Amino acid sequence: MKKILAVMTVATALLLAGCSQVGAAATIGDTKITQATVQASIDSIIAARVGVDTSQMQLETGEGLNRSQLRFHLLTKLLKATGEELKLTVTKAEIDTRRASITEQVGGVASLPNALVGAGIAIEDLDVYIEAMSYSDKISQTLIASGVLEADLGTQIQKLIVAKAKELGVTVNPRYGKWDSAAADIVASDSASPAVTPATK
Repeated sequence: MKKILAVMTVATALLLAGCSQVGAAATIGDTKITQATVQASIDSIIAARVGVDTSQMQLETGEGLNRSQLRFHLLTKLLKATGEELKLTVTKAEIDTRRASITEQVGGVASLPNALVGAGIAIEDLDVYIEAMSYSDKISQTLIASGVLEADLGTQIQKLIVAKAKELGVTVNPRYGKWDSAAADIVASDSASPAVTPATK
């Protein structure tokens, strides 16, 4: 009887844990990235491909696209959190200025959708992408000011992202893949593994 009760207790705990993830593609600390958010990005990207010549583009589809879009939402939040820890800020004016610059670089407003299709970025997510890149640039400047060599910037930023992910705790819904806490990345999960993989704190 005790063994049966123990099994039931574990099963209940797993059921409750599963219920807490309903609707969540991933969580970062107390922040939930919903499946609806990720799906909206995916739908926007797929819709934008209509009417665009994608014959020379290597575009993600299926699970790869699902995983890359969740990765986008996770990493942009981790970059922002890392930047904020360093007392860095990115203003709307900075985002607007950079958006105008990017638009000009790709050949104007009419060419922007094609460029975003090639980059795998939903038009609705462009400002989020720009904000994350701006944080990345400012983090780089802070690291250089502290004596980090430019050649080592990528490695050092990666270390900061990994540390922030471990500090906050990241959980990924297994339908999208598995969280690799050592690399702060989502990788394809073993289809036989039903477990949600949290980052090690």
